[in-house]
Amino acid sequence: MRVQPKPIKKYPLFIRAFFAKQKKTYGEVLLPGMLWGRSKWVFASVALLYGALNRKRSPLSGVIRSMVTVRVSQINHCAFCVDINGATLQKRGASPEKMLALRDWRDSDQFDEQEKAVLAYTEAVTYTDRQITDDMMIALRKFYDDDGIVELTGMIAFQNLSSKFNAALDIPPQGFCEVPALQADQPLGASAARGD
Repeated sequence: MRVQPKPIKKYPLFIRAFFAKQKKTYGEVLLPGMLWGRSKWVFASVALLYGALNRKRSPLSGVIRSMVTVRVSQINHCAFCVDINGATLQKRGASPEKMLALRDWRDSDQFDEQEKAVLAYTEAVTYTDRQITDDMMIALRKFYDDDGIVELTGMIAFQNLSSKFNAALDIPPQGFCEVPALQADQPLGASAARGD
């Protein structure tokens, strides 16, 4: 990693409480949290935003949210994010086959019309050389109202923030996902060859 975490006792009490919850949930403290925690103000803001976007009553299903976070993380080459978000996608019921097909989703029969609309939009928002088209918005409006589209866009933007932060600081995976071929450093496959 390009920046090292501080010893746990040097973080403010509210951040240490958050770390204790992470340890209970994941079995260990997450490395990105320890780096975000170097700035208590930024940590608090990021944690609140993530909590709002990933709440149970979101208009986006848990599987959709996790597919978005994994796909953005693959694009941004964030091994940590692919690892943890892949594990969450697994817990939310995605098959290993579907997870492995995410990178080349256009060539797969694993994804339904809603998921394809979301993934096309996710890639258009994430890749800087892509355009958001009217056709994309029409496809999304079959499944989401304006509030849902705002939440989807927020989730995509947040995951770009998170995965770019982690990739820039070279935060390694922590071994959560049981589908190792999902990792960001694997060959990109047919989508990359097409320039997707």
